[in-house]
Amino acid sequence: MSEPKSRRREPNGPRRNANSPRRPTNQRRPSGSTGGPRDDSTESASGNIGSNTNTREPVATPTQFAALGVSSRVDAGLASAGFAAPFAIQTEAIPVALTGVDVCGRARTGSGKTLAFGVPMIELVTEKARPNKPRGVVLVPTRELAVQVTDVLAPIAQHCDVRVAAIYGGAARDKQVDQLVRGVEIIIATPLRLIDLMKNGEADLSDVEMIVLDEADRMADEGFMPQVEWVLRHVTKQHQTMLFSATLDGQVATLVKRYMKSPQEVSIDAPTDTVGTMRHLFLGVHHMDKNRVIAAMARAGGQTVVFCDTKRACDKVADDLVGLGEKVSALHGDMAQGARERSLRKFAQRELNILVCTDVAARGIDIDDVGIVVHYVPPLEVKTYLHRSGRTARAGKDGWAVTLAEYNQHTTCRIIQRGLKLEAQAPIEVFSNDKRLSDLGSFL
Repeated sequence: MSEPKSRRREPNGPRRNANSPRRPTNQRRPSGSTGGPRDDSTESASGNIGSNTNTREPVATPTQFAALGVSSRVDAGLASAGFAAPFAIQTEAIPVALTGVDVCGRARTGSGKTLAFGVPMIELVTEKARPNKPRGVVLVPTRELAVQVTDVLAPIAQHCDVRVAAIYGGAARDKQVDQLVRGVEIIIATPLRLIDLMKNGEADLSDVEMIVLDEADRMADEGFMPQVEWVLRHVTKQHQTMLFSATLDGQVATLVKRYMKSPQEVSIDAPTDTVGTMRHLFLGVHHMDKNRVIAAMARAGGQTVVFCDTKRACDKVADDLVGLGEKVSALHGDMAQGARERSLRKFAQRELNILVCTDVAARGIDIDDVGIVVHYVPPLEVKTYLHRSGRTARAGKDGWAVTLAEYNQHTTCRIIQRGLKLEAQAPIEVFSNDKRLSDLGSFL
């Protein structure tokens, strides 16, 4: 289930005219309300991006990325940011992307796609950007993902004297314009804010030599394809296109046909695969006991992300968990962007131990040490389960995807299990005083 639809215009978004791409109808204007501990702040995000929440210790050079054809300059940047060895999708995609050909990359959520396209982009930036004219563009579906991608790439780029900026709605617009005026080689942008800046002459894509579509399937699901195509039509210089997605079918396949030149496909797994370090658990619970079960798991299992289907449910669950003594915040589209960023930052710094989210955050949480993802109700689609579950078991770490099912939701669990090719089994009945909740491995 998606969040309620609304036709209201995003703040600072482009006004439509006859030539404007139609904005998705399922995007809502943030109202400024928040969940969990009440925070009625209506502040805008500062847009001060680049303080990576997944801080790593520097490593020695050369790293294992050097064997992929990465220059000593970029390799030193990777080492300074703490990246010592590539993941599978990076090993396959980086050497191909460095040749300048178009690339279609398919890999499961949480497999490291950001460096797979980010390293070649930083490597291939050979000239400084002119004012308002970036050399490379990464399009992403959500504000949170724009922040997270920037946080990953900015430390590497800074070491290589490459400037990176996040461009997204809800943040300080003037600051983003100032960054573009000073010159930015790579921008990570949401489609609506980028189109707004382009229409006002504050962003010009005529110098773009590389464009990346990150989470292309999510942009299709959210109805962003008209905006994506509008942006692609304005990239007029000869350029390299890279597309990364968990799936390469449907509208994504159409996009590949229209805008990519003989792309080389890099696929390391099937669309329904999850990372090998992720363990799946289906628990049968009573609806009055659900939040206590979550609290019991979170106290022992580490940082926990709970996904609800609606913003109202998200706020209620967060409030109930606060009442149980947990450090919790909600995260959804009705919150001011500044409040959303603040909640993510506190969660990453372990000031909060639980985030209660709607799907607006499913692709935007890129925090390495999330121990548990909880599906508050069984998702109706396997793809939704995969997107949400991908917030855990990242960067090679262990993680749990836990689905809570009431008595009438067991069939949905079986559908998910079949879709993931897991062993079919009924949810394990459990109550919040069950000692196994402090050690989820004891259920298996």
